[in-house]
This record gives sequence, C-alpha cells and structure tokens, in this order.
Amino acid sequence: MKVELLDKMGSDASVANAARVSFAKQVETIDPVKDGKLISYLAKHKHWTPFGHCFASFRIKAPIFVARQLAKHQIGLCWNEVSRRYVDQTPEFYKPTKWRGRADNVKQGSSSDAAQLLLFTQFCLDNSIPEAIQLYNRLLDSGVCPEQARMVLPQSMMTEWIWSGSLAAFARVCKLRLDPHAQLETQEVANHIAATMLHLFPISWKALMNEITD
Repeated sequence: MKVELLDKMGSDASVANAARVSFAKQVETIDPVKDGKLISYLAKHKHWTPFGHCFASFRIKAPIFVARQLAKHQIGLCWNEVSRRYVDQTPEFYKPTKWRGRADNVKQGSSSDAAQLLLFTQFCLDNSIPEAIQLYNRLLDSGVCPEQARMVLPQSMMTEWIWSGSLAAFARVCKLRLDPHAQLETQEVANHIAATMLHLFPISWKALMNEITD
C-alpha cells in the first residue's frame, strides 16, 4: 500500500487567521503559544470552520476492501479512482503477511493470533489469484467488455485514487480509522495520512486529534 502527498494548501496560521477574521485581524507568522491556545480552543469547542480552510491531496494505492471502507467518508472530501471500465492491464493484488483469527466478539475485527490454515486451504489461496487473472484475461480475449470482465476479480485487487479534502475532514477520518477496532489494513493507510498531516499542520492536527469526537 502507498500514500503519497500530491498537494497542500494553508498552514496553522491559516486556521488562526480564519478565526481572527471575525475581528478583522491577521497574523503573518504563527505564534506557537498564543495561536496554539486559540487553535486548541477552536478544536475543543468544535468551531470546525477555521480548519476547513486548509487542504491536502493524496494519491493512495490500497486493496479494494480498504478503499471501500474509506470511501464511506464523504463530508469535506473528494475522491477520484482508477476505473477498470477503462483500464484492462493485469491487476495487482494485496497479500497479507498472515491470516488473522476472528475476534472474540465475532461481529467485527480480528485477533492478534494467526489463523491456522489447512494445507488444502493454503493451496486454494495460492491458486485463487492466478485463476482469477486467467479467467479475467480469457473474458477480455473473448471480446467481453472490461466493465463486465472485472466482476471476476477479487476484493484483494489493488486500486488507486486521489483523495483531497480539508484538514477537518481528514482529522475525522483518522479519528475513526486509527481506533484499535478499525481494520488493521485501513489503520495503515490512516497512519500514513495522519503522519503527513501532522507534518503539514502540527499545531492544528494535534488539537483536532485530541479534541474531535465523532
């Protein structure tokens, strides 16, 4: 999986100035103490609009099952994804380093223990992706359109998308997807986003991650 920063707009000073515009005031350079208190106050009392003036844009590569979880977040975010209606080159697939056991609550998540697979199950796993690719290519060679041929490809297929949004929106995403109950693969993407946002907007990101609750 891969998370690449494409573009950004704004800074911690942008957040502070968005709040101060109510009093017709503006600062050029951020004061970590004074402005830090202001930004913390904004986050604590859920004045989210000043955080909506800073943006980041990422290009992300992850398996479909991760992308579909993250695509549920829409407020303050824009998403454009590679479409296999138009693209028909050989797809890539995600392969976990281990298969985790089911969580004790049964409803969701996984345990830290590895599942013990039978040899036949492992054999089927090792062959399922090559067989899916072979069938996909046979459909294309038979003249089937890519938008239908793609139906035989599993959710482990890698996809790519450009994801852009506000500082406030990405903070909400990461607050949810960095929760220990979130799927580990999705946490990995959220961790990359969070590390980048912390670098870009250190004061604001810390305030939002400490104060935003969903």
